[in-house]
Amino acid sequence: MLGLKLLTDPRWANIAESNLEEILTDHAWCEQKAAANALYLITNNSEHIELVQKMAEIAIEEMEHFNMVVEIIKQRGYSLGREKKDDYVSQLVKFAKKNCSRNESFIDRLLFAAMIEARSCERFRVLYQNISDKELAKFYYDLMVSEATHYTTFLNFARKYATDVDVEKRWAEWLEYEGELIQSYGKTGAVHG
Repeated sequence: MLGLKLLTDPRWANIAESNLEEILTDHAWCEQKAAANALYLITNNSEHIELVQKMAEIAIEEMEHFNMVVEIIKQRGYSLGREKKDDYVSQLVKFAKKNCSRNESFIDRLLFAAMIEARSCERFRVLYQNISDKELAKFYYDLMVSEATHYTTFLNFARKYATDVDVEKRWAEWLEYEGELIQSYGKTGAVHG
């Protein structure tokens, strides 16, 4: 369904589970950044009222997820810790089109968001299927479903609002790029690490 070129090795869940504080902290900040991205899309594309309303819903949902992760961190006696740079996301940003039309930039931002949601969905599936902590497995199952919905939302908006972009071609390029990129990841206890 997601079209990802390379799936995460299930053993990555062992890395994540061996340092739950690290994965939970990273996850919390990923949710905060996802909310910020939804707000960015609202601010820069306010002429699309359907997008504005859906992004507002997503921003609220992402912050609810942030609060849920923070609550798990608190319950387990961990500390939230500082946000760390997400190298995976930084590499995706580099792939986004620059010096292009406003519409191309908008569509690439939507595809960028879809890409992150797709990989997060896939990683949450790996966690829910492979970690021994039943409470967290259930939590990651629920979030996997949410991320899949966000992925399709971003992709569908790209298809709806594209005026000078072949969305299917550009999405295929994103998938190819991400498939190469992800080969360098999956070795740390970070959602995209």
